[in-house]
Amino acid sequence: MLAARLSKLDWAGIEMNLSTDGFAVIPKILPARECRNLKNLYENPIVFRNRIIMEQHAFGSGEYQYFAEPLPDIVRGLRETLYPPLARIANSWRASLKLNDPYPTEFANYRALCHQAGQTRPTPLLLKYGPGDYNCLHRDLYGALAFPLQVAILLDTPEQDFTGGEFVLTEQRPRMQSRVEVVPLGRGDGVIFPVDFRPVQGVKRTYRTRMRHGVSRIRTGMRHTLGIIFHDSA
Repeated sequence: MLAARLSKLDWAGIEMNLSTDGFAVIPKILPARECRNLKNLYENPIVFRNRIIMEQHAFGSGEYQYFAEPLPDIVRGLRETLYPPLARIANSWRASLKLNDPYPTEFANYRALCHQAGQTRPTPLLLKYGPGDYNCLHRDLYGALAFPLQVAILLDTPEQDFTGGEFVLTEQRPRMQSRVEVVPLGRGDGVIFPVDFRPVQGVKRTYRTRMRHGVSRIRTGMRHTLGIIFHDSA
C-alpha cells in the first residue's frame, strides 16, 4: 500500500520544486491512522536505541529518539521506497556539480556503503516538542557519508494539536544574506529538503548553497515529527 501511494507521486514536479525552492512538500504521505500509530511508539523504549534531550547538547529544547533495528515496518518501508527516486535526483545534482561516484540506485546498496565506512547505526528518528520547545538550525551529518536529501513528516494537526512549531529552512548563497523559508505542513504531510547543500544554477556556473533546517518555538500543545534520514551514523 505504501509503495503504491509513493509510486503515484509526481517525481518530476518534486525535483522541480527542490530545484526552484529548495524543498518539496508531499501532501498526506501518511494517513491519520499511521500518524497516530507512530506517535504512540514514542513511549515504548524497546523501539529505540538512543534518546536525546536537546537542551543538554544546546540543540534547542525538546527531545527525540533514534529507532533501533529492526525498524518499524512503516519506517523501513519509507526509507527503502523513497530512496530510489531521491537517488535519481541526488545523482542529477552530482552531475550538475561535476562530481564523480554516483549514489547506488537501491537503498540496500547505499546502506552497505555506509556500513563499509563504519556508519552502522540507523538514523530515522521520532521528535517530540512541547510548549516552549524548538529546534535550532542544523544539518543532520553523522559521518563521512551523507545522502543529500532527507524527509520530515508531521504527525500532528497544526492549530488543533499544537500552535507555533513551523518547519523552517535557511539557505546561504555565496556573498548574500541567508534566505528563510517557512514551510506549511498538515498532519501526514512530508517535506523533502537538503541535508547540507543543493546545486543552484548561476549565470556562469552551477554552485552550492548551504542549507540548515529547524523548528520554531511551540506555543501550545504537542508536536511530533518522523525524520527519515538515509545515511546511517558512525
